[in-house]
Amino acid sequence: MTMVSRRAVAAGLLLLPGVASAAPRYDAVLKRPDDPRRFSAPTYDKLSAAVAAAPANGTRPFRILVTKGAFDEQVVIDKPFVHLVGESRTGSIITHLAASGLTAPDGKRWGTFRTPTLFVRAPDFAACNLTIRNAFDGLAEMSKPGGLHSHDGGGPQAVALMLDKGSDRSRLTQVDILSYQDTLFPDAGRSLFERCLIAGSYDFIFGAGRAFFRGCEIRSLPRPVDPVDGYVVAPSTPIDQPFGFVFKDCRLTRASGTASRSVYLGRPWRPSSQFPDGRYGDPRFVAQAAFIDCWMDDHVAPEGWTQMWYTGKDGNPRTMLQPEDVRFSQYGSKGPGAAAFQRGRALSTAEARAMSVDAVLAGWRA
Repeated sequence: MTMVSRRAVAAGLLLLPGVASAAPRYDAVLKRPDDPRRFSAPTYDKLSAAVAAAPANGTRPFRILVTKGAFDEQVVIDKPFVHLVGESRTGSIITHLAASGLTAPDGKRWGTFRTPTLFVRAPDFAACNLTIRNAFDGLAEMSKPGGLHSHDGGGPQAVALMLDKGSDRSRLTQVDILSYQDTLFPDAGRSLFERCLIAGSYDFIFGAGRAFFRGCEIRSLPRPVDPVDGYVVAPSTPIDQPFGFVFKDCRLTRASGTASRSVYLGRPWRPSSQFPDGRYGDPRFVAQAAFIDCWMDDHVAPEGWTQMWYTGKDGNPRTMLQPEDVRFSQYGSKGPGAAAFQRGRALSTAEARAMSVDAVLAGWRA
């Protein structure tokens, strides 16, 4: 009689003699070529191939089991209802190495917007119990002679996950999202992050999307080389969008070596648009972010929020957008880094309660 562990059943694997059978709830399995296990569901050694097998207009979850291993590929999720389920949160790794200032295969610089390991361009994406990583080592790069630096136009920006145009109702649960700079780019649609780890050092959660972070760890990494402080968020929220990034019951932690009082909660990103009279910072982008009932370690700067430059209508590329001119706020902060922050608004209890998950993700009951 074959004994089946509860863990195997919970993971969706029924381990039988000579066969690792994916339970019916999995439509595809991603595994390395050297993994000897056999599965009842179709297997692929490239995530892109597994995604290609999903229906173009699916209306139910197409579940892909991501087995243990590092799968090195830049992938576009362009089918609806693609759900990635990891066999191991730290051992099932979707990874790729690309950075803004490095040369891409086409001979051009990658540029920030081409660096993501995973692009999501379709609705109802989900991921749980795995890691999404950009493998570029930003700290090592900045530490070497002639290395790329954050203040360069094409520097160490290296996105792990981008929620791009076409994405909506994305849900990530217990996912590690790892890079060093510009880690997570929720630029479109609504998204929910629950019990995730998001690590980086500089504008590492940025974009124009609407995202709710619940019970996540937001980990700042050290910056011993570059003479700039760290920034957690850099939202570019459209002015007609009531919410950008809202963090509820999250923990703002720091990796060893991250200096005390060196990391701002955020700064406002105002991208440029083309107008009849020139190209300059678009006043329709007025950042919104809030931290509600979050624990903060002592790496958080006492100012809380800070300014960010954009190209003014007069062509000045160092026009400054101040935190008081956007929608930055906090409520109920606790921990060594909590303070009556010098910049940004302190919400009332009623205002904080109004920033619920249902309000932020209006129209989608997550």
